[in-house]
Amino acid sequence: MVNNQAGVADNAAEIVAGRSAADGSEARRGPAQGETHRQHGKEEEVVIEVRDLTNRFARQVVHHKLNLDVYRGEVLGVIGGSGAGKSVLLRSIVGLETPASGRVRVLGQDFSSLAPERRSALERRFGVLFQSGALFSSLTVVENIAVPLIENVGLDRPEAEHLAEVKLALAGLPASAGAKYPAALSGGMVKRAALARALALDPDILFLDEPTAGLDPISAAEFDQLILTLRDALGFTVFLVTHDLDTLYAICDRVAVLSDKRVLAADKLDVVQAINDPWVQAYFHGPRGRAARQASQASRQQTTETH
Repeated sequence: MVNNQAGVADNAAEIVAGRSAADGSEARRGPAQGETHRQHGKEEEVVIEVRDLTNRFARQVVHHKLNLDVYRGEVLGVIGGSGAGKSVLLRSIVGLETPASGRVRVLGQDFSSLAPERRSALERRFGVLFQSGALFSSLTVVENIAVPLIENVGLDRPEAEHLAEVKLALAGLPASAGAKYPAALSGGMVKRAALARALALDPDILFLDEPTAGLDPISAAEFDQLILTLRDALGFTVFLVTHDLDTLYAICDRVAVLSDKRVLAADKLDVVQAINDPWVQAYFHGPRGRAARQASQASRQQTTETH
């Protein structure tokens, strides 16, 4: 299935681009005028800027003056121990949590200070895949994908469902899956259906919360490669919360480690895994970390020999 993803993505991307131009949707726009930072010897545009973010629930402080930058076009993996606040950080960035203090700028705009109309327009530039998929159980897969197209873009139902079928193909699902209800899908198919819905409005930024959780190793690897293929074909940025070491080695450009209520480090994987921190060392250099690293090295070597 993965081998034909690039062709599917390219073809569907052309259809999506043409349809978006025809319906006048604001779902995809040109690059925002964001700040640029020099990273690894080149200028990188910052599409998500988190500054001094503090999140608390009653007396529990989850984040304290947390800072993070996410660059256009990258796949950023966000990791950390249980309770480190990975999902809370994602929800704060997309506006589902209101921080106690601090600032979040997305695509050059201060999220908290926007008027409702402009905030809604900015939110339409996000695609979010929640860990459970969060599909509507009473709607078919195609109907689930069509919902944001009807509610946010104003397409009529036939046109929305036609475009939903394109998104279904982008996510690597057969057309026959569109008529099924979520309860009839396997875990891997639910993830792909939820991904198709997240892609419905052609997002600039795709937020993924533990996308491979609960999948078998083969399905997880296929999903990882699908994300990478779509990123390369469609040009969006990926903010990826995960605990999956194979995912980190396979597709992430950088890794951000949450620890002690802040970002301990955000850098390339080889830099992060060398950090002298007990949790980082246990995570990357334990049995699972060594296995994931060896598998990644073997895959790269095989790719090199093939070419």
